[in-house]
Amino acid sequence: MTTDTMLTETQIQVLGDHIVEVLHTIYDPEIPIDIYELGLIYDVQVSDEGAANIIMTLTTPNCPVAESMPAEVEAKIAGIEGISSCKLELTFEPQWTKDMMSEEALLALGFL
Repeated sequence: MTTDTMLTETQIQVLGDHIVEVLHTIYDPEIPIDIYELGLIYDVQVSDEGAANIIMTLTTPNCPVAESMPAEVEAKIAGIEGISSCKLELTFEPQWTKDMMSEEALLALGFL
């Protein structure tokens, strides 16, 4: 989407919520929990021009999907109507730990 107008705060919030919904559909292949509940998503931002910026990590730098998962996230977010582009930054700082998982994920995996 290219736009000559700036998005409103409400439109940005709706797009941010939609991004989170989409992130809930992407699963770690080794753990049957989506990447959002696993705590792999550190930040989601949407600019007033509709550009999405995602900061995420992986459970380990040696993760077998270290190349494919970030590409999948970028593609799915870029495909959301209203998103003009998606830039994904992969980071390992801070390092992911199970403490970053949501209560839902901890329950599902038997940690609570």
